[in-house]
Amino acid sequence: MTRFLPDEAATTAFGRQLLDAIPGDLAGWTLLLTGELGAGKSTLARAFIKAAGHTGAVPSPTYTLVEPYSLPRGNIYHVDLYRVSSEDELRYLGWNELDDGCRIVEWPDRAPGLVAQADLAIHLAYEGEGRRVELTPLSERAGKLAAALDAVGGSCNL
Repeated sequence: MTRFLPDEAATTAFGRQLLDAIPGDLAGWTLLLTGELGAGKSTLARAFIKAAGHTGAVPSPTYTLVEPYSLPRGNIYHVDLYRVSSEDELRYLGWNELDDGCRIVEWPDRAPGLVAQADLAIHLAYEGEGRRVELTPLSERAGKLAAALDAVGGSCNL
């Protein structure tokens, strides 16, 4: 599924749609966000987290590496691997202890093995003044999620 997001408001709306497409509890979902610096990965993650009910600031986890959120539908872990130099470092982050929630991972290319554990790859790319988002399901349930998002469409769907 591919969608054009003309502005930040469309990216925020897409984050809400993404959350709404996940049925029930968020536990066990892993979403991989890729794209160039500034392409909208953190904006999309923030929109998802705020749509899940977080009312405070949503800082980038670039320095903390993991920002946890305890929310009504379950825990969300916003993970940024930009500063990780090896996949082995994931165990020091307590990666296996984060499976009780939804893991939203920026810069997953720093740990290529995550693709095997992930549900959905989300790639954001510059396109003119906006962004193009491409979803690649990596699990059966993510295939259903992508189909549900495609059916929702929206004014920014191409």
